[in-house]
Amino acid sequence: MIERHITFDVHPDQTEAFERFFTEQYRPPVLDMPGIIECSLLREADSATQYQMVFRWEAAEDAVAWRVSEIHQGLQPGLNALHGGMVIVAYTKVA
Repeated sequence: MIERHITFDVHPDQTEAFERFFTEQYRPPVLDMPGIIECSLLREADSATQYQMVFRWEAAEDAVAWRVSEIHQGLQPGLNALHGGMVIVAYTKVA
C-alpha cells in the first residue's frame, strides 16, 4: 500500500470553493480509479487555509495512473487557481 499526502496552502478567500471543488469535481473520479482505497480532505485545526488531501492506493502504479490520467490533468488548472502552493509526501506502509 502507498499513501500520499498533499498539503495545500489555500487562498483565504477560496476555502469554501476549494472544499466544494474537492467534493464535487476532484474526489468522484479518483474514487473510480483502479486501486484506490481512500481519498479524503482534511483541514488543519489551527489554520483555516491549510488542507491536506490523503490518498491510499493499493500500489504505487495505481497512484501514477491517476497522476498521468486525462481527468487528473484536466482538473489541475481549477485546483491550482485555488491555492498558493502544495507539498507532496508519499509513504509506503511498513507495519
